[in-house]
Amino acid sequence: MILFFASLALLILYAFLIAFYDKGWRMLPSFGEADVESFIPSIKISVIIPARNEEQNIGLCLQSIIAQNYPAQLFEVIVVNDHSTDNTENIIRSFSNQNVRLINLADHVEAGLNSYKKKAIEVAISQSSGDLIVTTDADCFAGANWLRSIAAYQAKTDAVLIAAPVKIILKTGLLSFFQSLDFLILQGITGASVHRRFHSMCNGANLAYLKRVFYEVNGFKNVDNIASGDDMLLMHKIVTVYPDKFFFLKSQEAIVSTQPATSWKEFFNQRIRWASKADKYDDKRITKVLFLVYFLNLFLLLTLLYTVFNIAFLSYFILLILTKTIIEYAFVSHVANFFSLNKLMFYFLPLQPVHIVYTVIAGFLGKFGKYEWKGRVVK
Repeated sequence: MILFFASLALLILYAFLIAFYDKGWRMLPSFGEADVESFIPSIKISVIIPARNEEQNIGLCLQSIIAQNYPAQLFEVIVVNDHSTDNTENIIRSFSNQNVRLINLADHVEAGLNSYKKKAIEVAISQSSGDLIVTTDADCFAGANWLRSIAAYQAKTDAVLIAAPVKIILKTGLLSFFQSLDFLILQGITGASVHRRFHSMCNGANLAYLKRVFYEVNGFKNVDNIASGDDMLLMHKIVTVYPDKFFFLKSQEAIVSTQPATSWKEFFNQRIRWASKADKYDDKRITKVLFLVYFLNLFLLLTLLYTVFNIAFLSYFILLILTKTIIEYAFVSHVANFFSLNKLMFYFLPLQPVHIVYTVIAGFLGKFGKYEWKGRVVK
């Protein structure tokens, strides 16, 4: 019974947290199509894309960017080839006459780094000509008004950093449904927490910041030894200096779509990589949130496992799962509606046990394990 009541106590705290996020997401003002269309661009943008073994995705990514509804003379695309062993470099070169520049990271660094992605971004920024840096990933693509919406929002808010929305492309199968649902929850938390200045979150697949501010906070200095965190660790440094100048751009025009992981192994490696930076945050508010979420899921999993010794605990587990689902449902529905992924709510309750197990495993291995990413094993 102690396990049950401990789980119940954590659920009560969790309910207040989710209610806070839900209110924050609903309070977050939308930046509409009219705001974007009436905007007259003036700021020069440098789009930076680190790429490693992305021959299947980089072509679509670049096609979506060169087709942007933004003056060609006001943006450039810099792709940093991170020691690719496939046809990535040749595909990038095929866009060389379309405002796309290739940088080979091997020309600038020696092997043995712990964070090649941070170094790729750093090298690209050093050679960029834009005042506004926009980062995305090689397995992403954007709508035609992506850059225009970011620039318009920056002009309106005078932001030094903008976290923008990302969604996983929904395909068929349990893995696709699960990671799409999990990711949109993270996006809702990101938008709500940024808007309410509760803690800072972002995703490097759709992130913008002023170049001068990147150098003002000394870029990735002091965090460049951490394999992950080219987005949130940098954001924390910027937010410390500019606590009122960072925003979340809630605009469907600004959404970037990213490819889903194709296997459970790839998915877990990605999430373990994200979890590995959890104890590196200077913002301890997010650390407290992560601890609450982790131990809630851990206690729920232990309750389920204890049914092996006492079948009566199955009813306790079902009660706790239903309570957790009720707590989260409204918030997740609101976020799913923004991303036009309402049909995922059908799977919300059935996937709860999967989410609990995944959270516990990824959180533990993120701290104590190692992962493989793009052919590199990182501890």
